[in-house]
Amino acid sequence: MKIWSSCLAVAALILLAWAGAGVFGLQTLFGVVIPYLAFALFLIGFVCRVVRWGMSATPFRIPTTCGQQKTLSWIKQDKLENPSTGLQVLGRMLLEIFLFRSLFRNSKTEKRGPVFGFGSAKWLWLGGLVFHWSMLIVLLRHLRLFLNPTPAVIQGLEAADNFLQVGAPLLYITDATLTVALTYLFLRRVVAPGVRYISRPADYFPLLLLLAAAGSGILTRYFFKVDIHAVKALTMGLVTFRPPAPGQLSIGVIFYIHLFLVSCLFAYFPWSKLMHAGGVFLSPTRNMINNSRAVRHVNPWNYPVETHSYAEYEDQFREKMRKAGLPLETE
Repeated sequence: MKIWSSCLAVAALILLAWAGAGVFGLQTLFGVVIPYLAFALFLIGFVCRVVRWGMSATPFRIPTTCGQQKTLSWIKQDKLENPSTGLQVLGRMLLEIFLFRSLFRNSKTEKRGPVFGFGSAKWLWLGGLVFHWSMLIVLLRHLRLFLNPTPAVIQGLEAADNFLQVGAPLLYITDATLTVALTYLFLRRVVAPGVRYISRPADYFPLLLLLAAAGSGILTRYFFKVDIHAVKALTMGLVTFRPPAPGQLSIGVIFYIHLFLVSCLFAYFPWSKLMHAGGVFLSPTRNMINNSRAVRHVNPWNYPVETHSYAEYEDQFREKMRKAGLPLETE
């Protein structure tokens, strides 16, 4: 039911866009109003989540470590697992953001006969890495629809993405890798019993929504051809806040389905697990220097506590401690 409910939700979104833009002629709603609303929800939600995380109390150093800390000069420090300077933290964060280092080093527990053992989880790392990099390149490629003239960097990225020159129009490599990676991540949750047991609709729905958005985009480019000039006229109008009347543009309904799914993805993004894209930068287990041995960290929210030192304790009970034969620091 968890899987089918997510499938039905995505199917309902597709049918809603098809009926609204293709049957009832609500191109202005699906081509102008909903994209503006979705982008506003994305910005507001993203800022609210980041501000809320930034205001969370983290008075102590709580980095995740699994290597030698900086202690004695003759013991080698693991500078990435136990960073003691800001530069080392930067290196750790860059590897985490761009190469998913912690996921690469992750292992899974699995039953091997009568005993449990640790196995590699490199396929998960590879699938996640391919998906995220493909998604980034696809988003950057789409900037050509919102910029005029198109920057040379975007043109170069687009040329590198279709350098195989397969078919007409040219096949983008990231269209294939994005679809394959998303399919693998979805099937992993469906097929692997342990992963399926802990998965919820909030895990299936974003994967299916991403697959639907990518699939509709592929259909728009390779199968159901649309007028790219009309599409750019609409997108440039959205950017300049002077959108044309979509009903006057010869754009097929498949484009409005794609645009509606992307809009739903943007609106859903800040309130879902997809928000880890912004949360990774604010994770205290990743972005903190581990200098607890060098610097004493005092909780600024601590209320005054009356303390009783050992010296005061010994002064209070010295005679009783002497009679009991307990050692005394001062006579």
